[in-house]
Amino acid sequence: MDLASTPSNASDSNEYPGAIPSQFDTSHDANTKRRSSSRSIKRRRFDDELVEYSLSLPGASMGKGEKRIRTQSYTSQVPEFLAVVTPKPPAPTNERRRASKGAGGGPGRKSHRKGQLSQLSTKDLGRWKPTDDLALIIGVQQTNDLRMVHRGIKFSCRFTVGELQSRWYALLYNAEISRVAIAAMRNLHPDLVAHVQQQALYSTAEEELLGSLSSNSHPAIEKFQELLEQNPHVFYPTRTAKSLMAHWQLMKQYQLLPDQVVLPLPKGQGDDVLTFSDAEDTMNDNELQDYKEDGIDVEMQIADRIEKKNIRLLENSLSRWQVLVQSVAGGSVELDKNTLAVLRGRLVRYLMRSREIAVGRSTRDHTIDVDLTLEGPSAKISRKQATIRLRNSGDFFMSSEGKRPIFVDGRPILQGNKVKLNHNSVIEIAGLRFVFLINQDLINAIRQEAVKVNIPM
Repeated sequence: MDLASTPSNASDSNEYPGAIPSQFDTSHDANTKRRSSSRSIKRRRFDDELVEYSLSLPGASMGKGEKRIRTQSYTSQVPEFLAVVTPKPPAPTNERRRASKGAGGGPGRKSHRKGQLSQLSTKDLGRWKPTDDLALIIGVQQTNDLRMVHRGIKFSCRFTVGELQSRWYALLYNAEISRVAIAAMRNLHPDLVAHVQQQALYSTAEEELLGSLSSNSHPAIEKFQELLEQNPHVFYPTRTAKSLMAHWQLMKQYQLLPDQVVLPLPKGQGDDVLTFSDAEDTMNDNELQDYKEDGIDVEMQIADRIEKKNIRLLENSLSRWQVLVQSVAGGSVELDKNTLAVLRGRLVRYLMRSREIAVGRSTRDHTIDVDLTLEGPSAKISRKQATIRLRNSGDFFMSSEGKRPIFVDGRPILQGNKVKLNHNSVIEIAGLRFVFLINQDLINAIRQEAVKVNIPM
């Protein structure tokens, strides 16, 4: 139905443009009990159907303010050797079928949409990118060898030789796949096309022209430019003098130039190729003499003396730093062969390496063996608070000599009294607590020696 034939009072009626007039007019028969609508049942339209319907109307036109938005497509130089099938002209849009109820979704529309989708669906369309197709076409044109293309071109996916062959045959003999592939390659950005073309493989004719330059010479870039200008029909259009020079240097590096003589591999007994291990066995020890530089021995001796001196300094300072390391690390105390016992506090541990030591507080005029000021506050500690002695029997005794009492395992020791110290005894002096640890191995050795000498206990 043409829009021009629509009556002027269409707005007063219940029909919408394009609706089918009812065969029964109810305006002249008001006495009828049943009233039926002259409209067909409407259904929701999707966006693509709305656009198609609006474009199919004969009288539909765009307003002055409306502009058509078209996607910009890039035209690139794509090889035109593939068989391009001319697409069929689109069939004229049929007029909307006149139907009564439920005429919106007929089988004709579904089959039409299904046909359009079947034309666009191609095999392996998601895996093969347009850049892969372009690289495949250029590579085959340059080398005429699919295996060489498989080795020399880096595709977006890891295709096998069989997949390259099947794709090449599809581009040649499948009209639908070739049409879609060429359309996708034409829409590629010029930068992508130039990038693919710059990575094109070198043909045999191109390498022969590059091989005409001697490997002993050092040609400048002007020489390659002259070679490119003299043979424009042989080199690929995107070749430059710089790219030719780089490829020539690679051929020279891998001994691929014609004038480079390839030396045969050395052979051993028979026709077997001599390996490195065989060649090493044939060499004498005299031929493998170590080369020594002048003065190297003197430098090594000096470096050895410096290292030994540093080791000796570290060994001497080990005893001083061991106290701080044990307090920070919190590990177990290791008694060496020269330590009789250890008085371990919270921060500092004191090593007893003589048979008698004095415990107290050091002052400017008075020095003492075990200075308790390093452990904590020592204002209430006497300058000589106690004395620890080791008897020949291997027992340790502590005598209290200060004004304030000393607590050993919770028992107070007054001034002038003595107490025996055992392993892991807790000694408390003016709020500072220490643990007394005995080196049992060394004490047992002392006892055995005392028994041998028959020293009275």
